[in-house]
Amino acid sequence: MQNPSYASIEIADKSVQVLERVVFEKELAEFNGVERLIVVNQFAFIQTKHFVGTDDQIGERNDDAIARAVDESEIVLIAWGKDNGFMQRQKRILEIVRAKEGKTLLQTSRHPSRVIYDGFIQQFRT
Repeated sequence: MQNPSYASIEIADKSVQVLERVVFEKELAEFNGVERLIVVNQFAFIQTKHFVGTDDQIGERNDDAIARAVDESEIVLIAWGKDNGFMQRQKRILEIVRAKEGKTLLQTSRHPSRVIYDGFIQQFRT
């Protein structure tokens, strides 16, 4: 996703809660047998409103955390939404993801905070 609004290891925000429902409760074939959800963000900086997305908001260990999460996953779900304007950051993250072979790559049709479940999960398209 983009950045945590207030989510942390202990607290799930609305976007994380939506992804939990999609993966564990909606019985979608794509997630059959999935037992664990790892959420990482483009930016580690926690902010609810007026997020800017500067380089210093990425977090010095964020790319390492993303790479570890991809290593531990069979499915990678890109959930940053259509209107996320951080194209350079997205490009970097996709480089990390594509460097790991054998992963199923999916995307959401919109940001999880704006979910409409029908058609929400899609094959990843560049």
